[in-house]
Amino acid sequence: MSKSYLFRDKIKNNGIIRLIGAHNGISAKLGETAGFDAIWASGFEIASSFCVPDANILSLTECLQFTTIINSAVNIPVIADCDSGFGDINNVIHLVKLYENNNIAGICIEDKIFPKTNSFINERQTLLPIEEFVAKLYAAQGAKKSSDFFIIARIEALISGDGMEEAIKRAIAYTKAGADALLIHSKLDNPSEIFEFTNKFNEEIPLFIVPTTYFNIKLSDLINKNIKGIIYANHGIRATVVAMKQAFKSIIDNNTSALIENNIATLKELFQLQNMNIHNENHNNYSLKAKHLMQKLFIEEKNK
Repeated sequence: MSKSYLFRDKIKNNGIIRLIGAHNGISAKLGETAGFDAIWASGFEIASSFCVPDANILSLTECLQFTTIINSAVNIPVIADCDSGFGDINNVIHLVKLYENNNIAGICIEDKIFPKTNSFINERQTLLPIEEFVAKLYAAQGAKKSSDFFIIARIEALISGDGMEEAIKRAIAYTKAGADALLIHSKLDNPSEIFEFTNKFNEEIPLFIVPTTYFNIKLSDLINKNIKGIIYANHGIRATVVAMKQAFKSIIDNNTSALIENNIATLKELFQLQNMNIHNENHNNYSLKAKHLMQKLFIEEKNK
């Protein structure tokens, strides 16, 4: 069973699925262990882990490499945040082939120009003309080998200030162009725009949201809103930064790590996340099999 099929099954049979952002293998593994349904290979988190802006500074190859690492660390599906597709129609075709070949469950592309900037940067966000983004969606659907590979179209009209009418217009067009789901994005500190959109948009297609700024929202608030996925897109890297800053400052200020020892993971916990027990079992089991084989061959040779 492919991870793409598994992701579609989760959407079909679950209530609202939850995705957690990740930037490397261990953050993805912790998300899986916590009980999330899928992992969001976050463009923001991956860029932050490189200490570069979330503005397409990293290449498609670099993002794919880290997404593949993330995917290898977990058994649950991974959806890749592919920004605005790393270029034009042919770039989108290329990225779909690469991500699908690496068993990534799906991708999300947004309708802003390339290179994009993070949606929460306080500067003008420029949308791609609707016809050009529809062409990208057609290209993405045409490039995939399996119908299960999942393509999410991210609508940035509310982020850019182009308004609700434009968001609805784009949502209808992207649905007709074959998107498997829509991600409607907002930067307000409350979900009023999201709920206005769900009330006005009546097409039968799963909707995803990213409640970074309207963080008080609960799953119970989303019932009967046709929302099928909620993406906590950047909480892993933000939590990591706070925890590491506190730990590092304590060591410098106190000239010892003793004061933080009870508040950080043990080596045993890291060994468990690394699957060190499987590592050791493999070494012992295959070494023993080799030893038995060589003993057998030695006896056979001796008896000739």
